Amino acid sequence: FTDLTSHAWAADAINSLAEEGIIKGTSETTFAPNSYITREQLAAMLYRYAKSKGMDVSVSEDAKLNFADVDEISPYALEAITWAVDKGIITGMTATTLNPKGNATRAQTAMMLMRFFK
Repeated sequence: FTDLTSHAWAADAINSLAEEGIIKGTSETTFAPNSYITREQLAAMLYRYAKSKGMDVSVSEDAKLNFADVDEISPYALEAITWAVDKGIITGMTATTLNPKGNATRAQTAMMLMRFFK
């Protein structure tokens, strides 16, 4: 990524995860390393990680996204969000909204990681 210097504290991890296909940039050549991560980006990374490790990423037959803002989910993240909601990794911000493009707070990230690893 052209916007990631080799001296950046997370450069090795970012490059390694990008090579494995777990994370992707904001374009073919950029990563935006100092930008906040969105809820859908975090779900997508966890989903790709699970797939790369051979974990079960299937969803139940009745898996549904019953959120008013479901149309705001980026196409690349729809499968991952569906999986993360179905598995209880991500929950709505309210009973009716998911806020997929909202920034994931530290607390939300911690909760998603905890649920993922359980």
